[in-house]
Amino acid sequence: MAHYAKVENNIVTQVIVAEAEFFDTFVDSSPGEWIQTSYNTLGGVHSNEGTPLRKNYAGVGFTYDSIRDAFIPPQPFPSWTLIEDSCQWQAPVARPENDTIYYWDEETLSWIEADNN
Repeated sequence: MAHYAKVENNIVTQVIVAEAEFFDTFVDSSPGEWIQTSYNTLGGVHSNEGTPLRKNYAGVGFTYDSIRDAFIPPQPFPSWTLIEDSCQWQAPVARPENDTIYYWDEETLSWIEADNN
């Protein structure tokens, strides 16, 4: 089985799973382009040591960048920057590395410890 993303105006609007040989019977004729995506690819790395495909598995709302040949997730916050190699977003401050749950506070540009109550 293969995964395909429908891209309209560089935005993913749909993702389907189809047998490659039967792909043409699943797609519609509405405007847009169907582009293969890999369920096992994240940040330019294939989880099963295979060949990564288009940096990230596509999701609805992702952008397809034809120059990078990459699916890029939506920017989570205005302060976050795109890492070119992985096409993933990075906070301006590294998240603390421990077992505590944090959330990003855009106003203070910092990670805030989540209240466990």
